[in-house]
Amino acid sequence: MYLKKNEYERAVRDYDEAIHLEPGLQAAWSGRCWTRAILGSLQTALEDCNKALQSWPNDAATYDSRGLIHLKMGQANAAIDDFSSALLVDPKLASALYGRGLARLKNGDKAGGDADISAAKAIQAGIDDDFARYGVRVSN
Repeated sequence: MYLKKNEYERAVRDYDEAIHLEPGLQAAWSGRCWTRAILGSLQTALEDCNKALQSWPNDAATYDSRGLIHLKMGQANAAIDDFSSALLVDPKLASALYGRGLARLKNGDKAGGDADISAAKAIQAGIDDDFARYGVRVSN
């Protein structure tokens, strides 16, 4: 609920409580990973993603979240790998396409980056605004 309202600090507290009550609830680990990634708590977010993927190895959303973390950490190759893993599960996941596009641009792959970003925008208008809110922008 708080995630949809962009109340990330409150969302993290809810995920903390859910994990405390039910440590095996993989959706809570994945959700907290995403929320922490947005907030910039990158190392703890990475740990949450890895925990979720141990039990839920084919979750596109968790790979997408981990890709965002790697992107924010400046690890373009790891970001591309994670976003590509998300896209294997869900080929129309706009955030993974957009994130992979940004990572490809960081690696100097302008054609690949532009193609991914264009595909993401065709699926979800305003995806660039979402990433700007997450603290990630296209650099020219």
